[in-house]
Amino acid sequence: VTDYYNYRVQKYINGSNIGMTIIGINGTAGTASNMLGGPRYLCFDSTETYMYIADADNHRILRFQSNSTSGINGHIVAGGNGAGNGTAQLNYPWGIDYLSSVSSYFYITNYSGHTIMQWAPGNISGSFIAGTSGVSGSNDTLLNNPIGIKIDTYLNIFVVDYGNSRVQLFCNNNQTATTIIGTGAPGAGAKQLNNPRGIVFDSLMNMYIADSGNQRVQKYLKL
Repeated sequence: VTDYYNYRVQKYINGSNIGMTIIGINGTAGTASNMLGGPRYLCFDSTETYMYIADADNHRILRFQSNSTSGINGHIVAGGNGAGNGTAQLNYPWGIDYLSSVSSYFYITNYSGHTIMQWAPGNISGSFIAGTSGVSGSNDTLLNNPIGIKIDTYLNIFVVDYGNSRVQLFCNNNQTATTIIGTGAPGAGAKQLNNPRGIVFDSLMNMYIADSGNQRVQKYLKL
């Protein structure tokens, strides 16, 4: 669990309600390689050997071994060059997904940059694959504070477009999206979302959206 305000990642053994700090130093923010400035999303590689943390406030992605303990140094694998909209920078990276069995790239949401980046771990720069850097909007090529992100085995990209209260689907190698959930305006109806954040799929590819403004989780069946 990424514990944003305590600058740490907590691990809970199955069946236990007592956490242990495995990444970061409890209650202490920082930019050193063993510290976090504000962790948002995390993901694992396909073997769960490594964990990747979107350290949003430090504008970087850090890699740690999954069996890390508090105070262990991580490695910067994307960003770390300050906030910005250049290809060597991240701009408040919030969401991250890495399906290493089908792609060698991270897929990262730049919350403050309104873009999606594709970045090979350890490379000095990435590339913009959706949205326009530094420009927010609501048409089918723009995003407004994207947060959650998931890719499927065909490398289609599902983006939770927080500021537009919708979920956008970018098919592989296509920068024009289709709105698959939401209307583009916040609401509480069954077809609406209100500032959604998280996205996850189950083994049958049913989709679950954390609809934060409505204090609910919505399930959408695979068609």
